[in-house]
Amino acid sequence: MIRQGEIVSVTIEDVSSEGYGVGRINQQVVFIPDTVTGDRVKSRIVRVKKKYAEGKIKEVEVKSAYRIRPSCIVADKCGGCQWQHIDYQYQLQLKENQVREALSRIGGFADIRVEKIIAGPSLGYRNKVSYPLAVSATGMLKAGYYRRGSHQVVNINKCPIQDERLNPLLAGIKKDLQASQIPVYDEKTRKGVLRHLCFRIGRNTGEILVTLVTAKKMGEKLKTMAQNWMKAYAGIVGVTLNYNPKATNVIFGEETELLAGRDYIREIFAGLTFHLRPDTFFQVNTSVAEDLLFSILSRLNLRGTETVLDLYCGIGTFTLPLAQKVKKVIGVESYCQSIMQAEENARINGIVNVQFITGEVETVLPTLAIQPEVVILDPPRKGCEETVMETLRQMQPETIVYISCHPATLARDLRRLMGKEGGENYSIEWVQPADFFPQTCHVETAVIVTRKKQP
Repeated sequence: MIRQGEIVSVTIEDVSSEGYGVGRINQQVVFIPDTVTGDRVKSRIVRVKKKYAEGKIKEVEVKSAYRIRPSCIVADKCGGCQWQHIDYQYQLQLKENQVREALSRIGGFADIRVEKIIAGPSLGYRNKVSYPLAVSATGMLKAGYYRRGSHQVVNINKCPIQDERLNPLLAGIKKDLQASQIPVYDEKTRKGVLRHLCFRIGRNTGEILVTLVTAKKMGEKLKTMAQNWMKAYAGIVGVTLNYNPKATNVIFGEETELLAGRDYIREIFAGLTFHLRPDTFFQVNTSVAEDLLFSILSRLNLRGTETVLDLYCGIGTFTLPLAQKVKKVIGVESYCQSIMQAEENARINGIVNVQFITGEVETVLPTLAIQPEVVILDPPRKGCEETVMETLRQMQPETIVYISCHPATLARDLRRLMGKEGGENYSIEWVQPADFFPQTCHVETAVIVTRKKQP
C-alpha cells in the first residue's frame, strides 16, 4: 500500500474528468494535478483513500509531448485554470473523450458518435470575471482566484483567460481600492467591507461594467471613485455596487446600486441585442456559444410552425434567436431577475412570439397545458430533477435538445429520459461538445434526442 508522505515516481497514463493526471503504483490509482498523459513525475503522496491516492508533483522527470509552458506565472497555484500546462489540441481531445466516456459508462449508450468539438480562442475568451479580495501579510490588497482547494487568494494583475481589455482595469482599480483604505472583508471574522471585484464585457461591443461587492452599504463614498474610473478607462459604461452582507460563498447579494453610468452593458449575440446586468447568467465564451447555437439550429430543420419550450432559459440567450425561427417559444426560469431581463431583451429586439414564466422547472413543467414539438434543456451543473425527465417522457415532444456543462449529469439524465417507462421511444441523434472553458477541464455539450416514428 502507498503511504501518506511517501515520495514515488509515477507515469501518467490518462487525465481524469476532474483535470488530474492519472497514474498507478502497484495497481493503486494515483491522482496528481498539474500533470498530463505521458509525463513521468516524482510525487509526494498527500492523501491515501481505500480505492485511490492523491499526490502533489515535486519534479517532472520526463516531459510529455503534450506538456507546454503555461501562459500564466501563477498557473500552478491559481485555481482559475487546471490545464494551462497542456497543449490546447490535446485539451480538446481530452474533452471529447470525457463526453464519450460519460455517455458510455454512466448513460450506458454504446457506440454513440461524438462530433468534433467546437473550439474558439484558447486564451482571452472570458467575458465575465469575479475576483475575491483579500489582504496580504504586508497589508497589500490582493485580487485573484482562490488557490486550489482553499480560500487563499492568489494575487494577479492580469489574467490570460479573461478578455485582454480587462487587464488594465484589474491592475488600476486594485491600486485605487488599496489607496481608499476601505477595509477588506474577512470570511473568518466577518468584519470588513470589500468582498469582490467583478467585470463584465461585451465581446462584440466592447462595453464594460464594473461591479464591487461589499458587505456594507457605502455607495456615497464610492461614487467619486466610480466616476473617475469611467473617465480613466475606455469602454466602461457603468459602475455598480452589489450589497451582500451574508456569510456565504455566493458572490452576489440581492441588492444592486448604480454608482455611475448605467447598470448594464449591451452585447450582440446571434444578431440580437442583449442587455446584461452584473448578477445574471450569460455564457462566458460568447463566440463559441454562438457557434454552438448555430450548429443546433442547423440540425433542427425548423419549419416555422413549431411551439418550443425553453427550460432554464435565463435571460433568453437561446430563447430569442429560436423565436425568430418558430411560431412561439415559452421560456421557464426560476430566477426572477433573469426573467425580467429576458422580457426586456425581447422588447429591445421587437420579438413578440415569446412568453416567459418565473418558477422552478420541476414545478412549472407539469402545469403547462401545451404540446411542444421541441424542448430545450439548459440546466445548471447538477442537471435536471428526476421529475423533469419523467414529465418530458409523458409529454413526448418530437425533439429534445439538452445543453449541459457536466457530462456526468448529462449522461445520467439521458439515461432517465430513455429508460424503460416509455423512454425507449427516443434515440440520440447528435452529440456536439463545445469548448466554452479553454484551459480548464470543463466542457459544454449539446445533445439532440428525437422521438422514434411509430410503425
